[in-house]
Amino acid sequence: RPPAVRLGRAMSAGEPHTTEASPSLNSSSSFEAVEIDTANKYEPVSPHWFYCKEADSREKWIPFSGPDSEKLEHFYQSSKDCEELIVPTEGGRYDVYLKKRLRCAVYWEEEDSEVRRCTWFYKGEKDNKYIPYSESFSEELEETYMICVTLDEWKKKVESPSREIIILHNPKLMVHYHPVAITDDWGASATEQGRPRTVKRGVENICAEIPSGEPLQIDHLVFVVHGIGPACDIRFRSLIQCVNDFRNVSLSMLQAHFKKAQEQQQIGRVEFLPVNWHSTLHTGVDVDLERITLPSINRLRHFINDTILDVFFYNSSTYCQTIVDTVATEMNRLYLLFLQRNPDFKGGVSIAGHSLGSLILFDLLTNQKCTAEAEDNNKGKISSNGQADFRLHVTSDLLTEQTLGSHRPASSEEGPRSIKGILKELQLSEYYSVFEREHMDTEALALCTEKELKEMGIPLGPRMKILHYLKNKSSNQDSKRERPAAAWEDGDVTREAPANPTNGDVKQEALANPTKSNCQCLDVVTGQVSANYPQLMYKPQIFFAFGSPIGMFLTVRGIKRIDPKYSLPTCKGFFHIFHPFDPVAYRIEPLIAPDVEFEPMLLPHHKGRKRMHLGKEEPVPSSDVVLLNAYSKKLCIFRWCSNTFR
Repeated sequence: RPPAVRLGRAMSAGEPHTTEASPSLNSSSSFEAVEIDTANKYEPVSPHWFYCKEADSREKWIPFSGPDSEKLEHFYQSSKDCEELIVPTEGGRYDVYLKKRLRCAVYWEEEDSEVRRCTWFYKGEKDNKYIPYSESFSEELEETYMICVTLDEWKKKVESPSREIIILHNPKLMVHYHPVAITDDWGASATEQGRPRTVKRGVENICAEIPSGEPLQIDHLVFVVHGIGPACDIRFRSLIQCVNDFRNVSLSMLQAHFKKAQEQQQIGRVEFLPVNWHSTLHTGVDVDLERITLPSINRLRHFINDTILDVFFYNSSTYCQTIVDTVATEMNRLYLLFLQRNPDFKGGVSIAGHSLGSLILFDLLTNQKCTAEAEDNNKGKISSNGQADFRLHVTSDLLTEQTLGSHRPASSEEGPRSIKGILKELQLSEYYSVFEREHMDTEALALCTEKELKEMGIPLGPRMKILHYLKNKSSNQDSKRERPAAAWEDGDVTREAPANPTNGDVKQEALANPTKSNCQCLDVVTGQVSANYPQLMYKPQIFFAFGSPIGMFLTVRGIKRIDPKYSLPTCKGFFHIFHPFDPVAYRIEPLIAPDVEFEPMLLPHHKGRKRMHLGKEEPVPSSDVVLLNAYSKKLCIFRWCSNTFR
């Protein structure tokens, strides 16, 4: 080491007859020893977990997020002697089987991915990213590296399982020689060294983009239903890929606009889960389509069979039942599985549909039923005008109005909501114990005849009062049902409810009186395909329709106007979002307010830039203006230069 040597020589030259130069040399040697020990100190490599995805017949190794990799490493170190251990990753959407080294999807069907604990990587000439070595060979490389560092002996050679050579020249230069087989003019095969691959140790040296992870808290759950065909965008990506983009954009927006609230754990994230119905529909019908499809223009015909025919399938009662059953069953299954894996979830649920998927969800939501359990959950909720909400209930031939919230005084037109109230109004409270003993409620009372009341021990006079009350109440409800229905108008003809209503007629009656009922249902007979629409296990808060043809289908079904007071039975909000250049999207607002013309609201881009169609609408300067501006700029530059260097 030149500085130490020069220091020792200077001291010996200044005092040739003394022995003080020797300690200086010893101290210099000790400094060198310390430096050598520090340089030769070996530090174990920090592993990172990756998983493999195949794209275009090529393997692509993707790193797990930092928290997921640390969690996998923790369970790997603590469960070496245990049996199979399953570790949830990526927000609980994938499970990693540590012993099998497999990554498996939880909510949807997807091919299992290989998982690897990675420490050493290589990159070839044509590779865009580094590829990890196998775990066993990485351990062999790490042992060789440890020997080289400890003994300070480099240029060690390691032979790979495929008989390729890796040379460790120094900590910064390690290469992997990949032999290339060539053939000479005589047909003999020889081996020639190609361009060496670059070898790196540790994930911190390969510039990998490691995700930061997702918040553990989930505030909202959104189910996404696709439209026609197996592909979901112009790049022909699958539904899972598009939903992943939804999730990534929402996470980036949380970081950009709600970073402080997220750091303080005041808010969580939104989970998006895909709902696939196309594969179930085409499982059996594709064989039948193949037999009747013409062989000409093969690609176009198969594209039509995979996409456009889905619209015709949905308008068939047979296949419409298959589609709605698949969508509802899948959403219920995903909902239960999500709650099972997230028992502390207390957020809301929304649904989103694109193209035909939005129409499927619309028909499902309009056919959801208002159950008594749902009404009990809404007890005590007061409307904005301070009055209690009313809901209609069918009890045989008697429609009783039940108050949700504050009690209202009983009158002759609006009956009480309980047996006790009815008897109190009829001044027959002393017989309440008889009805209580027989477990009678308002529905059972509506079904009673004089014979049943007599068998209960009710005297003749009270029996007549009760029967007269029930008869008057039924007559009042019948007169209300005879009013013209105003929810759906077909041209200039307004349909009237029949005297003897069925369940569908009661739905129409509820639509005709939206001020009296918040629990309204669309008549499924009005143009909809006849199907048994399943019920969802939850009440969606918001229904998002993306690029939706709902307006067009309602018009084709003969519906020209929707009552502005109509609401979906179990869903509070409805957002219709479309791109102005979307050929499948139709507006629904003119059906609700045909006499009012207004432009749709423009949604700002999540990155803050102008949208493509708005940029194209701006006036483009003509070529003459462009040339004139360029000439004037050059002239100004020339004048500036001439004035400066004059």
